[in-house]
Amino acid sequence: MAHRLLPGRRSLLKGSLAVSAGLALPAFTRSGRPSAEWGVQAGDVTRDSALVWVRSDRPARMIVETSATESFRTVRRVRGPLIGPGTDFTGTARLRGLPPGEQVHYRVLLADPDDPRRTSAPVAGTFRTVPDRRRDGVRFVWSGDLAGQGWGINPAFGGYRIFDAMARLDPDFFLFSGDTVYADGPVAATAELPDGSLWRNVTTEEKSKVAETLAEFRGNFRYNLLDENLRRFNARVPSIVQWDDHEVRNNWYPGQRIADTDTRYTEKSVDVLAARARRAFGEYFPVPTLRPGAREGRVHRVLRQGPLLDVFVLDMRTYRNANSPGDKTVDPQGILGREQLDWLKRELARSRAVWKVIAADMPVGLVVPDTTEGRPHVEAVAQGDPGAPLGRELQIAELLRFVKHRRITGTVWLTADVHHTSAQHYRPERAAFGDFEPFWEFVSGPLNAGAFPATALDGTFGPERVFVKAPDTANVSPAGGYQFFGEVDIDGDSGELTVRLREMDGTVLFRKTLQPGLVGQ
Repeated sequence: MAHRLLPGRRSLLKGSLAVSAGLALPAFTRSGRPSAEWGVQAGDVTRDSALVWVRSDRPARMIVETSATESFRTVRRVRGPLIGPGTDFTGTARLRGLPPGEQVHYRVLLADPDDPRRTSAPVAGTFRTVPDRRRDGVRFVWSGDLAGQGWGINPAFGGYRIFDAMARLDPDFFLFSGDTVYADGPVAATAELPDGSLWRNVTTEEKSKVAETLAEFRGNFRYNLLDENLRRFNARVPSIVQWDDHEVRNNWYPGQRIADTDTRYTEKSVDVLAARARRAFGEYFPVPTLRPGAREGRVHRVLRQGPLLDVFVLDMRTYRNANSPGDKTVDPQGILGREQLDWLKRELARSRAVWKVIAADMPVGLVVPDTTEGRPHVEAVAQGDPGAPLGRELQIAELLRFVKHRRITGTVWLTADVHHTSAQHYRPERAAFGDFEPFWEFVSGPLNAGAFPATALDGTFGPERVFVKAPDTANVSPAGGYQFFGEVDIDGDSGELTVRLREMDGTVLFRKTLQPGLVGQ
C-alpha cells in the first residue's frame, strides 16, 4: 500500500507510546502563568485547514504555532481567541493555508491577556492534512461509547488504554461515533467485579450524579481528559466527532419530559438538558459547525478526505421524532428529519470520492429497544417486524432507494452504540423491501464501558450477521474484555477498502475487503 509513514510522526509515536500505560493525572497547579494540562486536540482536518483545541486554567489568549518539522525551527503563528469562563476556558483556532498531504506539527501557547510575554509552556501535537493524491491512501479508526455504565478511569487497569492500541496503527483520523461521554452515568469510587474484586475509578464531583447544569455537562467532558492515554492520543490523531444519546440522557428525543418518578433529575425538560449538553459538546470538541459557547449549530456535516473518501457524519438524535412502537405506515420526520435526509441525499449525489462512509450513530438493522418509559418502544431504526418498512425504517428505505437509482457507488455504513462488534451484510434477495443495492454495516465499541449481548436483527432490509463478538451477559466490565474498535484502510493503488474489527489490544477479529466502483456488493 502507498500509505506513507512520515519519520516525524513515527518518531513522535515511538517516544510517546513507550511511556507507561499508567495514568499521570494533570497537576493543575496555579502558577503565575496560564497552563494547558488538559492537552490539545485537532479536528475536522481538510486538505488545507484544521481546527486546534485547548483548555486553559484561567483567562488567556490562545496562540498556535505550526511547523513542517518537530524542531519548530521555522514556525507560522496563528493568533487564536481570547478564552475565558464563557466557554469553560476552552478555545478553538482554525488553521488555514496548510499544505495538502503533509505532516503538520503544532504547539499551543496560552498568553496572559494583561502581559502577552507571560505564556504557558507549549503543548505540542501533530496531524496529517488530507492528500490531493489518490496514491497516498487513507487509514482511520472508529469506535464509540466511552466510560459508560459506571466503568470510568481505573489507573490499576491502565486507564483508557484502548487509545494506545489505536494510535499504534498511525491513523489519519479517529471517527468518534457517539456516546463520547455518559452524562447520565455517575461514576462511583468502586464497582464490584464478578470475582469479588473491586474496580476503582477516578472520581470527580461532576461525575457523582447525572448531569443537569451546564457546569455538570462540562465536567463530564473534562472527566475523560483526566486520562493520559486519551490526552496522548488526542495530540497525535485528529478526530471527527458525532454525538448520540448519552451526551444528554439515555434514549432521549426532542420534546421529551422526564417522569416525576425519576428523582435523579430536578430539570424535567430534555430540551433544556440537550441545549446545555450541545453547548458543552461544542466547547470540548473541535467541530466547525458548533461554535464554542454557542447554543445553536449542527452536528451533521460531510468531511472530504481526498479522492478516495468522503465521510458523511449523521445526527440521528436531534431531529428524530418521539420513540414509539415504530409501526406507522407514514413517518416523514423519522430519525433524521426531512432537512437532514435531503441534505444527505444531495451530498451523496455530488460526491466524487471512491468511497462514501456513512457515519451513523445508531445501527440500521439491529433492534435497539427503549423501555425507559415503561413501554416497548423503538430506540434506533429497526422495530423488529421483518416485513415492509414501517416507522423510521421508511426514511432508510427512501435513502437506500435513492442510492440505487442514482447509481451512487461505494457506500459503507459505520456505527457503534450497541456495545459489541459485528459485521452485517444487507441484500435485497433476503429483504421484505427489495429496492436497494447490497451494502455493509460494521459495528464497533465500546471503548471503555459495559459490554452487552448482541441484539436481534430485523429482516426488513435483509441483514445477515457475518461476524459478531459479544458477551453472553449484560454490562461486562472492561476488565472482562469485549472492548472494540474498527479500522478502515483504503489502498491508494487499488482503491480497495479493507475493514478490520479489532479488540482492545489491537488483535484483528474480522477482516473484509471491498472493491471500488460498485453500486452494491
